[in-house]
Amino acid sequence: MDELDALRQMRTALAQEESPDRLALRADWRSDPPPRSRRGFRVSRVSMMATAALVAATLAAISLTSGRDQPVRFGENGSPEAPGNALLVAAANVQEGPTGTYWHTTRIAGKIYAVGENAADHYKVESRMQYDDWTDQRGKSCIAVQDLPARPWTARDTQKWREAGAPTKVQVATADGPGTLFLETSKRERTCRRVGDRRFFGMTPQQLAALPTQPEQLQNALLDLKGNWEAYAPKVTRQPMRALQGEKRVRALSDVAGTLLAEAPVPPAVRSAAFRMLATLPGVKVESRTTDPLGRTGVVISLPLETTIPLGLSTAPKQLGNYRRQWIIDPDNGTLLAMRDLVATPPRGSRDLPPGDDGEPRRLTTDSQPDRFHQPGELSEYETYEVAEWTDEAPS
Repeated sequence: MDELDALRQMRTALAQEESPDRLALRADWRSDPPPRSRRGFRVSRVSMMATAALVAATLAAISLTSGRDQPVRFGENGSPEAPGNALLVAAANVQEGPTGTYWHTTRIAGKIYAVGENAADHYKVESRMQYDDWTDQRGKSCIAVQDLPARPWTARDTQKWREAGAPTKVQVATADGPGTLFLETSKRERTCRRVGDRRFFGMTPQQLAALPTQPEQLQNALLDLKGNWEAYAPKVTRQPMRALQGEKRVRALSDVAGTLLAEAPVPPAVRSAAFRMLATLPGVKVESRTTDPLGRTGVVISLPLETTIPLGLSTAPKQLGNYRRQWIIDPDNGTLLAMRDLVATPPRGSRDLPPGDDGEPRRLTTDSQPDRFHQPGELSEYETYEVAEWTDEAPS
């Protein structure tokens, strides 16, 4: 997510408003409050680890019982919570309906920072950015970015923040140096910036609409996409996704699928195919029910990867820890609710970085990591999808 790249620089003391070109680049990655009462697609979650035979058999059963009058319910009426079923139920329940003038999404990207000098005496603060995006079928977009006030992450963190005097701004470590988070409402006026020729992994809205609606054909088409698919590499290398093998390919396919499910203006049939494609990927599995950062209940889908640095971003060589990516989906609505990264291995050690503008050598250390005091399993960052729908209402 380019949004997650932005979170690493969240509201630093020297923060400047971004250019429209940079904003457009960020919105192309995939990659951030109460739901609005509009028709359309609302986001959900995923799971899987099934053989091709199980997937085919389960999907056939779901397809036969899904008449659109009565949605398939996950874990009910003979639909057991078996591996793969959550994804297939979601595929059967993707909401259909007429497309509108705009594909509108509201996303909140959050990152959890540690405030303090040591593991024994620190508290966590959640930093948040909201993105509202309207994209028409010609690829013209209007994107509004709002810096939401930071806040203590848990009740314990709130207590420790109050004991520290309830400061309205706190100093945090970032990979780019010391930063400042503000625990007060930003007074900057929210504006919607126009962006032309919007693309998603290089695809125009017209190309997205023409994607195959069968999972095997969809995967084959996505494997032809070219990009910098490496999570960490000394230099940027563009290559077809088809050149990847194993977990690298699963990671790249799941990243693109996340865009198709939540951010890209694609037909419901393509979203359904994306869920079914995920159900065939090795190592994807259903875990348990949980709530997302907005309090919505869903099913956890874990990806078989222990590194979730955003693809192709400058943050990749700056990360010292490993992370597990999970999705939270709502199978009954066929929607992707959220993505989250959990700490697998806390930041440790150090790494050389390319020289700075002054030519001097640089080195990354654990002290510069926002989640340096996190424990395995704790949330590092997330992205929620509150709204994802077709609408005829123009951006305000």
